[in-house]
Amino acid sequence: MDFEMLSRIQFGFTIGFHYLFPPLSIGLGLFLVISEGIYLKTKNELYHRMTRFWVKIFGLIFALGVATGIVMEFQFGTNWATYSRYVGDVFGSALAAEGVFAFFLESGFLAILLFGWDKVKPTTHFVATILVCFGAHFSAIWIVVANSWQQTPTGHHIVGLGDQARAEIVDFWQVVFNPSFLDRISHTYMGAWQAAAFFVLSVSAFYLLKRKYRDFAFGSMKIAIVIAVVASLLQLVTGHSSASTVAETQPAKLAAFEGHYPAHAPAGMYLFGWVNENNETTSGLEIPGFLSFLVHGNTEAPVTGLKAFAPEDRPPVNAVFQSYHLMVGIGMLLILLSLVSLLFWLRNSLPEKRWFLWVLVFSVLLPQAANQLGWFTAEVGRQPWIVYGLLRTEDALSKSITAGDVLISLILFGLIYLLLFVLFIYLLNEKIQHGPDEPEMVEGHLA
Repeated sequence: MDFEMLSRIQFGFTIGFHYLFPPLSIGLGLFLVISEGIYLKTKNELYHRMTRFWVKIFGLIFALGVATGIVMEFQFGTNWATYSRYVGDVFGSALAAEGVFAFFLESGFLAILLFGWDKVKPTTHFVATILVCFGAHFSAIWIVVANSWQQTPTGHHIVGLGDQARAEIVDFWQVVFNPSFLDRISHTYMGAWQAAAFFVLSVSAFYLLKRKYRDFAFGSMKIAIVIAVVASLLQLVTGHSSASTVAETQPAKLAAFEGHYPAHAPAGMYLFGWVNENNETTSGLEIPGFLSFLVHGNTEAPVTGLKAFAPEDRPPVNAVFQSYHLMVGIGMLLILLSLVSLLFWLRNSLPEKRWFLWVLVFSVLLPQAANQLGWFTAEVGRQPWIVYGLLRTEDALSKSITAGDVLISLILFGLIYLLLFVLFIYLLNEKIQHGPDEPEMVEGHLA
């Protein structure tokens, strides 16, 4: 493999591994605010125990998120020096804001959240929980600002020529509120809330299957189900809004979503299928005219297709098509699971549905898969551009390192991340097996 592909794989691997953790931190922060708020309102010790348990899980996830996030920033300078020069003025502002205003806020109050239970007043601890939650959400804003600017760059001008060209900010708020930002941040938040909700549901379902900590599991599930239902339904709304923005700002990406080749013709929506990029055809189960209806409100309205773009300006169509449809399919499945969970909970029949509890145990994988597929779809879908319409990926590379250097570092990163993942799973399993601090009675015996 050449230097460009290896560098893309390395960055994709490191950011993909890192992105397992921030969504859980963001979503669990919301869960903690709700559970601790209920405790302060009701003085029910069950919610106190719940919050303390999930805070420990939050701390572990936060630590892994920080450790894996640092590596990505170094790659900007090692593998992508031309890109770093090009976007430095824009990214410097956004990433500095993330570090100074968001990460410091989140990490600054983390110590009170983790260790301040018996050292500060309950209301003070609750304020710290809120600020940690807010910090996690606020941190995502600046990361998404930077990434969204790559997709839909505004508020800048270009100075310099060739390898010395770079984007300079002329309107900071146009950079922040670029055309895709609001859609992408709302979509990111919903994905994070789903990831945390189904994580809590998975652990709680495991406890119910083992007949352990039943009150704890029911209390956790009650909050998680509400978050899951709200996030899953809103994810459908934010996803549609995001796709509509893509239709306006990145038509080649939208065409790749559905393998739509005719330059200007009505477009259907595939439930599943396969794209033959050599023959420029797509086959599968299609709803005729439905993409036209979603974009324009008219099944006969033309949608810009891939043939409107030169072959070198098109993304890898089949890869984007498959990742997009897998993401949408998982999203619809999460809506179904959240609504069925709500139905069984309202009927007080969850403990009897052991088959469904096993489904919930493994459902923890689905939001994570959807988040990874969504990121892959967005980033691969804007190829061959690293900054859409301005800088090609092949032109953004460093000039002073070789493919061999990247391959060696990729192997080393893989080994280190494998060790980190094994350590994370081990520690997570230990905390889950240990359960809440105080034991409960289970069928007449101490759990």
